Amino acid sequence: MKQIIAVPLVTLMLASPLMAQEDGPTLMERGAQLFFEGLMKEMAPAIDEMAKLMEEAGPALQDFVSEMGPKLLSMLQEVEDWSVYEAPEVQPNGDIIIRRKPDVPKLTPEEQMPQIEL
Repeated sequence: MKQIIAVPLVTLMLASPLMAQEDGPTLMERGAQLFFEGLMKEMAPAIDEMAKLMEEAGPALQDFVSEMGPKLLSMLQEVEDWSVYEAPEVQPNGDIIIRRKPDVPKLTPEEQMPQIEL
C-alpha cells in the first residue's frame, strides 16, 4: 500500500517545478523585459535622429564610395602588410603622412617601389 501512494507522490513532487515554470516569466525575466522596454523608449529619439541623419548623408556617402572606392581598393592591393606602418599623421597643411615603423627591416632596392619626383 505504501508503494502505491509513494509513486503518485513522487510524480507530483517532480511535476511541481515543471508546472511552476509554465505560469509565466520569473521576476528576473520580467525585470529584464521591463529594463529593455525602458531602454528602447529612451533610445527611440536617438535612433530616429540617426535614421534621419543617414537619409541625409546617404547620397553623399554613395558619391564618396563611387569616387574613392576604386582608388582605395588599388591602394589596399598594393600594400601587403599594414602592420609595418604607423598611424597616419595629418599635417597642419592638410597632408597625410604614413610612416614605416622604425623597427621594421628596410626594403631592398628590388622590393622598393619607384619614387615619384614632385
